[in-house]
Amino acid sequence: MEFFRIHKTIPFMRHALVLNIVSFATFALAVFFLFHRGLHLSVEFTGGTVMEVAYKQSADIGKVREAIGKLGYADVQVQSYGSSENVQIRLPAQKGMSSDQQSSQVMGALQSVDPSATQRGLEVVGPQVGEELTTNGLKALGMVVVGIMIYLAFRFEWKFALATVLANLHDVVIILGFFAFFQWEFSLAVLAAVLAVLGYSVNESVVIFDRVRENFRRYRKLSTHEVIDNAITSTISRTIITHGSTQLVVLSMFFFGGPTLHYFALALTIGICFGIYSSCFVAAAIAMWLGVKREDLIKGGPTKRDGESEDDPNAGAVV
Repeated sequence: MEFFRIHKTIPFMRHALVLNIVSFATFALAVFFLFHRGLHLSVEFTGGTVMEVAYKQSADIGKVREAIGKLGYADVQVQSYGSSENVQIRLPAQKGMSSDQQSSQVMGALQSVDPSATQRGLEVVGPQVGEELTTNGLKALGMVVVGIMIYLAFRFEWKFALATVLANLHDVVIILGFFAFFQWEFSLAVLAAVLAVLGYSVNESVVIFDRVRENFRRYRKLSTHEVIDNAITSTISRTIITHGSTQLVVLSMFFFGGPTLHYFALALTIGICFGIYSSCFVAAAIAMWLGVKREDLIKGGPTKRDGESEDDPNAGAVV
């Protein structure tokens, strides 16, 4: 399905150097803020107290969060748990206070607003658990990157695999840079969003590289940068449909999903925007600079598919 067709190829690769200088500058800033400010990790990573509180009627999450905020807790996760009458509260560790003291203080504040509030459970998340989650998260990220490289190397060619992984790491680091600069809370949900962005960016790269391979087979007189320009131009309609519809869902979560999904949706929004950019300009440009050529992708076979015209710039797979 296509909204439109662009019949004149847009020379994206003509501006590849400028675009990638901008990308490198953004990447460098993200790395700087990661080392200078660091990530503002949530309770799952740093340790803290998890409370379960029950009400006789539906809990007002806003009032619960406001009551706890008056105690000086700036970063508290409050969400419904199981039903609208049950609330789960995640408190960061406080120096000089035990988990029991924290829970007593919080329950006092909650009962002053609604006397029906009762504590149902208390769980202490130790720093060892946070270290384990951090280690497992890094392992998951590493396994995803390695899997992507193996997949693309077999499906296309090692130059495309390397270009895609570098572009995807560019997306991940920039997402983390945003969270470091603004000191947004980095939780397990945000980590899940980062891993999702990796897969999302790979999908976009695969579509473009598939079209590059098709174009190498179809247009034997075009140079490499002209083939890549044509591939990006001919997939623009597909990109708008796919990413536009996905972003509508993500924005719904951002505006209507409440605080629980806020940073998850925010990470996805940043990742989708930079994922489009990196797949079209960063990955394609790196592959071009690595010297990818027709012989790397075409191992014999027909020059075109049956029923396809050699001068049709939009032939091939369109999602």
